[in-house]
Amino acid sequence: MKVYSHLFLKRAEKSGAKRALFYRREGQWHEMTWAAFEDATRRTARSLIALGVTSQDRVAIWSHNQPRWTVADLGCQFVRAVSVPVYPTNTSQQAAYILKDSQSKVVFVGAQDQLTKALHVMEDLPQIQAVVILDEALDHGTSNKVMTFEAFLALGEGIHDEEVFRRLSEAHPQDLLTLIYTSGTTGKPKGVTLAQSNVLYQMTSHEERILPCGESDLSLCFLPLSHVFERTWTYYVFHKGMTNAYLDDPKQVAEAMKQVRPTVMCTVPRLLQKIYGAVQEKVEAAPPTRRRLFQWALGVGDDVFRRQKDGLGVPLGLRVQHRVADALVLSKLRAIFRGRVRCMPCAGAPLSAEIERFFCGVGVLIVCGYGPTETTASVTCHEPKAFSFGTVGRPLPGQQVRIDPRTNEILVRGPNVMKGYYNKPEETSAVFTKDGYFRTGDAGAFDAYGELIITDRIKDLFKTSGGKYIAPQMIETLVGADPAVEHIAVVG
Repeated sequence: MKVYSHLFLKRAEKSGAKRALFYRREGQWHEMTWAAFEDATRRTARSLIALGVTSQDRVAIWSHNQPRWTVADLGCQFVRAVSVPVYPTNTSQQAAYILKDSQSKVVFVGAQDQLTKALHVMEDLPQIQAVVILDEALDHGTSNKVMTFEAFLALGEGIHDEEVFRRLSEAHPQDLLTLIYTSGTTGKPKGVTLAQSNVLYQMTSHEERILPCGESDLSLCFLPLSHVFERTWTYYVFHKGMTNAYLDDPKQVAEAMKQVRPTVMCTVPRLLQKIYGAVQEKVEAAPPTRRRLFQWALGVGDDVFRRQKDGLGVPLGLRVQHRVADALVLSKLRAIFRGRVRCMPCAGAPLSAEIERFFCGVGVLIVCGYGPTETTASVTCHEPKAFSFGTVGRPLPGQQVRIDPRTNEILVRGPNVMKGYYNKPEETSAVFTKDGYFRTGDAGAFDAYGELIITDRIKDLFKTSGGKYIAPQMIETLVGADPAVEHIAVVG
């Protein structure tokens, strides 16, 4: 397979009438089959061609999570165009910078707020040929560049599928797949150039680390698709034939979990911290007998998980205790995730070992990993049966990871690393060593077992008047685990 679109078409052909995804409309969940999903993507590709989008042209997607986000993304790949995600809550000025820097020719928008912002900056972006509304109900005003998604699809009715498949046949692993812009917290946002080869590598590398997943699994897509984490996970979900449930409002994740009952899903430490804090509050308010029962059950669960993880046998007496503990306590804790979640890849920030150990003991495997946008997400992640709490696992196969002895900065080289920042040769040169390692900007160290521990962001380190460096991230992680703390920032 040369590009991700080939994997997608193979899966669509195999799965056909089976369910590919869930989406929510007016409070109700609906499903789409693989055949309908592939058809929508192909029609989108035809319409992009009708709009004059050519190979490696840029197309922006400015929307909350929804199936048409992925349809637009894959439609771009079908015609060898480059998708440019814009964060849903970006201001008009932030979005205008991305649209101008990327020279995007088409913009897909998902909500009224995004459409209003897009129209506000259109005069300064003459290269934009069309703004396509993903939600038919939006008020699109009088601009002749704005069209509904149905009107957009109608444009492609005169384009034959042969033209789409001709472009697909010419696709190459080195084709640029996407430009993902950095947040701009340390300067102007930079467009991270990720190629088809970067994504294809992650599809195969994760099969060796994530628990076996397939057509019986359902993933809840609640983290923003504009970020590399949920985006590449969504690619993996479809590659493995799982069902993807799109949640348009991440604040409603608890209710959505109750409704769709996922088996796997990406998460970030903050969600796990909130759940853990809520559980601890209830335990503290419980009578002493129930508190002791809770602690005993957690201890049993932790002992069983640790033995299984380390390849040790579980004695008969402990197995009996575990059945009792599960019936009385652990199964009720898993019910927070509606009882079906068995694996949760977690990244984006440090997760305390205490919280990670809690969930694994309950029976929900947390697969911690690490990787910035520039490395197509994962650099490292846990191996399900061999990892230490408090680490982010070992490097994925094919990657070279080392620690700069002077600064403790994590350096990465491998098939997942970006080619550079879009149209920014000086910034690109600054983040690569002479021998081709990417400078992540994160400080870390390997433990005795070869697992990576993230200590801090290099630029966040404080130097005291006595010359000592202080890493605020460790302090923030420890204090942030307290359920009474919503946000924390250490000032030096």
